[in-house]
Order: sequence, then C-alpha cells, then structure tokens
Amino acid sequence: MATNQVLFIQGGGEGAHAADAPLVESLRQALGAGHEVHFAQMPDEGDPNVAAWKRKIAAELRHLPGAVTLVAHSVGGSILLKYLSEEPVQARIAGLFLLAAPSWDGQRWAFDDLLLPSDLAEKLASIPRLFFYHCRDDEEVPFEHLALHGARLPRAITRAFARGGHQFGNNLKAVAADIRAGADALET
Repeated sequence: MATNQVLFIQGGGEGAHAADAPLVESLRQALGAGHEVHFAQMPDEGDPNVAAWKRKIAAELRHLPGAVTLVAHSVGGSILLKYLSEEPVQARIAGLFLLAAPSWDGQRWAFDDLLLPSDLAEKLASIPRLFFYHCRDDEEVPFEHLALHGARLPRAITRAFARGGHQFGNNLKAVAADIRAGADALET
C-alpha cells in the first residue's frame, strides 16, 4: 500500500511553527500508518511574505511523490489559497483542508497581497475535496470567516466546532477522519 503524503502549512506570527507543532503531532497520531505528514518551517514566520511562502510551498510540493493532501492553519491557509489560485501546480492535490483561515475580503480584513480572485472556485475545480474548519471561540480569526469561505467556495464542506480556540485545542482527530475518508475512497 502506498503512503499518503500530507503537507501541513503552518500559521504566521512569531513562534507559529512551534505553536502549530502540537497540531501536526495530533494529525500524525490520528492519521496513523499509511500517511506521512510533512511540516516545513516557513520563512520569516513573524512577518510572512506571500511571495516567499509561495516559493517555499512550491519547493515542498516538488519533493512529494504522488497525490498530496494539503492542510494549512490560519494565515498559512490564506497563503496556500493564494498560491493555488495563482501558480501552476504540477502536483496532484488529493484534498485541501484549511483550519481557521482568514478571509481577506478587502473590507473587514484588508491585505491586498491575500485577496483572492473572483474565479477562485474555478481555479480550485481540479481539487476533489475542499474542507474549512473553524472554532466558534477563536480569538484570533473571527468565526464569521468560515461562512465567507463557504460562500466563496460553495462546494466546500465547512465544519464548525464549539470549542478549541485558534489552535483547535491541539486536536485534529476530526480533520484526520475527513482526510482518511478521502484516502479510503481513492483506494476503492
């Protein structure tokens, strides 16, 4: 049986890689055998540069064989969406799983470098599975951003959790279950 490749993109901010390490470990444990989770340190995490992060994502994808499941947290999810909507991606993407990703709509959360194109749904059409997760008690990214992503990508599955904060209580069992369900479907 082939190993399923998972690439986890960290969030931004000082110490974000270390803060997201328990999320990655939870995901590894919950996925179990048959999944290899990669967790590279992104450049300048304290002040993320979109172009530099996109280059790092591209480099990571080049080294992974077969279909890749993408998981990203917070601003890492925003940058990953930007990358997928603007860059030619050679890797086959098995699924996209975004955790507490901000929606940069130009009004409430304005950062021009992370605005997404109006044809985002079309640009992500080749990705078979799209999931967004958010906790109602997230104190960093407002819970309303989950609905903004859902409106932008109507075929995406959105999952809301009552508790867990921005770090999901360092428990990604539900995300792992969704990833495994997709991997199992690909094998049958």
